[in-house]
Formats: sequence, structure tokens, C-alpha cells
Amino acid sequence: MTPLRLVVVDDHPVVRDGLRGMLGTQPDLEVVGEAASGAEALTVVAAAQPDVVLTDLRLPGPSGGALIRMLLDRVPSTRVLVLTTHDTDSDVLPAVEAGAIGYLLKDAPREELFRAVRAAARGETVLAPSVAALLLTRIRPARPLTEARLSAREREVLALVAEGKTNREAAARLYISEATVKTHLLHIYAKLEVTDRASAVAAAYRRGVLDG
Repeated sequence: MTPLRLVVVDDHPVVRDGLRGMLGTQPDLEVVGEAASGAEALTVVAAAQPDVVLTDLRLPGPSGGALIRMLLDRVPSTRVLVLTTHDTDSDVLPAVEAGAIGYLLKDAPREELFRAVRAAARGETVLAPSVAALLLTRIRPARPLTEARLSAREREVLALVAEGKTNREAAARLYISEATVKTHLLHIYAKLEVTDRASAVAAAYRRGVLDG
């Protein structure tokens, strides 16, 4: 199998070295270039023609959404996967609108990063849970509480979360996949207009969705 070709873009040498070493442990992934700035990224990506560009958002030179748009203009066949520490509206929305296929945070486990790179190369969207929740709340208009009702399965998932169960434990209890639990949580976040597990549980008790 021909390895997926990657370019790593980050202005911190230690981060680039760490990503190169981590990605290099996978036989199907190959880092073919790296860059420390937006301007350097444009040159490296144009020369390397990678399958995936793994980039931070805040860089010297063109950065953020502007850099993503320029990269895709120059190499339309590449996929841009954001890897950053920032998940605010002002970071996420411009990146997604510019064409980033994925958005991960730097605290993601290495296996999640590997899966995300492979999924991005296949053209699949990959989002950190907090980013997905943010996008859902922006896309969906605000609804009255009477309309924002949780399904029976969503209430089951939320009840287990309220008990302190992990996604894996909840999945085992309900005989569904961990990915399905995550999907239910995203729907719960959107309906309750929150962005994390603790806030979802608090809102559910406050609104009477869960019995306190």
C-alpha cells in the first residue's frame, strides 16, 4: 500500500518534531514536508502535493481561513485538517468556511489523530466534539424548550452520563457503538444549547429532562 503523503504546518519546532515522530510510527502515513509559516506552507505543499495538510491556525504569514483557502486553490486535490488549541467561533467558523475537511484539538489522543488523517484523506469530515457541537448550535436556529425534546435514547445516554459513565461504558450498557454515543451527545448538546457533558447534565436537571 502506498503511504498517505502528509505535510505538517506549525510554527513550533517541538510540535512539528513530535507530529513527525508520531505519524512516522504508522506504516501507511508518511510526512513528506513541514513548514513553520503560512508562506512556507504554500511553497512546501505546492512542491510536495500531499494527500493531507495537517496545520495549526495561528501562524506567521497567511494563516487561518485565508491560508486554508490559498492551499486549496493551489493544490485542490489535497485535504486540509486543522490541528490547533483553539475552538472559538472566530477560529472554527472561518476554517470550516474556507474548506477545512477536519478540525481537531491538540489534546486529541494519538489514535484519534491517526484515524482523522486517514478519514480526511478519504474525504470524510472529522470534527472534535466541541467543534461539532459549536457548529450544530450555529447551523440550527434556537428553538423553544417545548420543541427541543430529547428522544428516549438520548435521555438514556444523558442519564448514564449523569451517573459518571464514560462514552465506552454507556455504549456497553446500551449495546451500541461508542461512535453512536458521541452522535447522541452532539444532538443532546444542540437541543439543550450547551457544549459539554457537565453543562448538558446541569441543563437537563434544571429543565426537568432528568429527575434530580
